[in-house]
Amino acid sequence: MPGFIRKVLVVNGQTVKKGDRLAVLEAMKMEHALTAPFDGIVKQVFFKEGDRVGQDEIIVKLEAEAKKTT
Repeated sequence: MPGFIRKVLVVNGQTVKKGDRLAVLEAMKMEHALTAPFDGIVKQVFFKEGDRVGQDEIIVKLEAEAKKTT
């Protein structure tokens, strides 16, 4: 959904867990938390606070965290 980035809560290289908040998007006068869909590493943040984003734009690119084997 189109809107404005209100907060970016992660940086490139940061490790995140499923459900961690990545950013806050304001759309239709409401704030929506964007969360990590899986454990991983932030590869790139494409927008900064205050930027306008369109529908279907990638805001944060994640790479799945490799599973550790013992």
